[in-house]
Amino acid sequence: MGVKIFSGRASLDLANRVAIHFGLPLGDVNVTVFSDGEFQPSFEETVRGQDVFIVQSTMPPTENLFELLLLIDAARRASARKIIAVIPYFGFARQDRKDKPRVAIGAKLVANMLVAAGVDRVMTMDLHADQIQGFFEVPVDHLYASTLFLKEISKLNTDNLIIAAPDVGGAKRANSYAKNLNCGLALCHKNRKKANEIAEMTVIGDVQGKDVIIIDDMCDTAGTLTTAADLLIEKGALSVRAFCTHAVLSGPAFDRINNSKLTELIVTDTIPLKQTSPKIKVISVADLFADVIKRLVNNESISSHFVIS
Repeated sequence: MGVKIFSGRASLDLANRVAIHFGLPLGDVNVTVFSDGEFQPSFEETVRGQDVFIVQSTMPPTENLFELLLLIDAARRASARKIIAVIPYFGFARQDRKDKPRVAIGAKLVANMLVAAGVDRVMTMDLHADQIQGFFEVPVDHLYASTLFLKEISKLNTDNLIIAAPDVGGAKRANSYAKNLNCGLALCHKNRKKANEIAEMTVIGDVQGKDVIIIDDMCDTAGTLTTAADLLIEKGALSVRAFCTHAVLSGPAFDRINNSKLTELIVTDTIPLKQTSPKIKVISVADLFADVIKRLVNNESISSHFVIS
């Protein structure tokens, strides 16, 4: 039994680092692009009887998801023994339920498509909603960036730390960090007029004279994050840092971050940064994914990586 690690075009840098940490060269994939934009990925080496790990985050454009599906299908038709989709950022995860009439449950549809393509297992990080694991009919390894973020937080060496959730939905995650770090918890409560637009925000909890750390699974337009940071400073916080796993950072995100009172934004490389910023620090998840892949291959427990959810 052998192991091979491949990558789609969206996650080449991360996949290459994962392969290096695992101890293998990244497998050879070629993508033929037709003049109309249609593309056809192909494995340029045998995968027969191999355990094939395909690394690809599924952030927009949707071609990233479809490329992953095509790679899974190609591996299945090439007689791979097992096919494991390593999806550091699971796109469409915000569509995990019907929150209004006549909408799709996009996360469930993506799960169905991955299973239909032939995936045997899925490995991902910090899903927007934990219940998405139940959308799959195959095993899901749900990793948490907290195993990396807690180490970074400990380096701050501050005695007046407080954890903050940017909204009610992130309260459970923030509370887990607060318990682990034995510190207080604050909550930013927001009302939205529509998606990506905040009407008003209030802070629940005392942040006066505190070094605040905001915890979230993703940062998209950075509207919630920067509004929360500015409000926390107004309420007397000494500093505000944010730890967000997935750096979606679309639209005005970079301008908002650079112009905000955020001291620092720490993200992972599950999504490649579109541009750099002096306020943004990137932590790699390559070691973590490589170690979990090793443990899966050797049939070892991976529970030590599930620090907090």
